[in-house]
Amino acid sequence: MSQIVPEVWTRLSGEQVQGEMLWARRAAPDVTDRLVAALDAEGKRHLLVLLQTIEAEVQDSQSRGVGVVTRELAVPGHETGRYLDITCHDAAGHDAFDLIGGELADRLATGRETAGECVTRVLAKWRRFWGQVPRQILSREEQLGLFAELWFLSVWLLPKVGSAEAVKRWRGPFASRHDFEWVSRSVEVKATTSTRGCIHHINSIDQLAPPSQGELLLFSLRMREEAGATNTLPSLIVSCRAQLEADPNSLGEFEKALVQAGYSPAHDEEYGKLRLRIIEEGLFNVRADFPRLTVAELKVGVPLGVENVEYQINIDGFKHLCIASKPSDSIDL
Repeated sequence: MSQIVPEVWTRLSGEQVQGEMLWARRAAPDVTDRLVAALDAEGKRHLLVLLQTIEAEVQDSQSRGVGVVTRELAVPGHETGRYLDITCHDAAGHDAFDLIGGELADRLATGRETAGECVTRVLAKWRRFWGQVPRQILSREEQLGLFAELWFLSVWLLPKVGSAEAVKRWRGPFASRHDFEWVSRSVEVKATTSTRGCIHHINSIDQLAPPSQGELLLFSLRMREEAGATNTLPSLIVSCRAQLEADPNSLGEFEKALVQAGYSPAHDEEYGKLRLRIIEEGLFNVRADFPRLTVAELKVGVPLGVENVEYQINIDGFKHLCIASKPSDSIDL
């Protein structure tokens, strides 16, 4: 994803701007000529897009820290006309504004959307992340875990149950006991890049305990990190958004869950460096002969003073418990 580089604003800040005048320059000339960066007399940053005759106006005051109006502008060095004016009202959000500008430039460059559609969709995506940029980057293990949950959501669940139900079932980001929960079943998602086998880390003594009603399944996703692989966390999120685009409410709940999971698009460039090839995936029935520890299976319970129990399992020898090895297998989710 592109980004407005700091030098753009540095060069603009050296100009004397008075009254309602805007001083402007191309925001990302290597990407598109349509996006213009500008400063006003108060030092506020603007991104301007000259509208073509047939393109509709946009007004947006819902996005915290950012506003959009359509107005006639005479911009020195640029064409006079009807512009979309995206204004950053919060100096603390300058980093996010640069990322918004970069994504706008990328979308405008494709020519597949009108300027209004580009602005509306980009701001809708960033609205929930605005107050959290920059945010601490997820660790490698956290990235793998989130990728696995999103893979199950996108590839296994969404095609079977639809957008509203699939997103409602995703509970991992909200500290629920299992990553996906509904009335008759729960699914715990595990990711591994181990070369020794399908080895998963279990975080607590009750993580593989069954739900109060129904059965527990474990979704295992085994991956390998490869420079030539095409799967990344950002690309998977793009795929999920495309699947949810027709259902704005579900898309909003999905974005809320991403925020809760600690994800921010501010780090997409770094996240994109972790490229993954899917080696093996499957849904396992966590029944009595599944390798696990639970409080109920410890005859004396957890010893007094033991606050946490973590362990590893290897499910290579438990293929008889695999009820589905690909999304198209006929299983009831």
